Amino acid sequence: MKLHSFVIFVVLFSSLSVFSEGVPGGWSPIENIKDPHVLEIAQFAVTAQQKLSGVKLSLVEVISGETQVIAGINFRLVLTAQDGSVTKKYQAQVVEKDNHAKSLTSFKSLP
Repeated sequence: MKLHSFVIFVVLFSSLSVFSEGVPGGWSPIENIKDPHVLEIAQFAVTAQQKLSGVKLSLVEVISGETQVIAGINFRLVLTAQDGSVTKKYQAQVVEKDNHAKSLTSFKSLP
């Protein structure tokens, strides 16, 4: 009986790990970082940070990114932006709701 229960547990556990990749809440890599919508999100993040900090930033490029399905889509992007003549790397997080409303939730400098 114990062996039978163990076998059932192993089968269920391995099945759960197969399905966990598509479960809402997990982060998934963005395959096409040059997609116009991804660039729109990155530009929104840079513009929003510029308004918050007063520092003039301009988007250079998106290096990588991930999305997370929540009540909308959470974007976590690694990007470069220019501050005057200096180009720096940042991580920005933007939430886009189903009605396309966006909000910047994080913008931090990376080493």
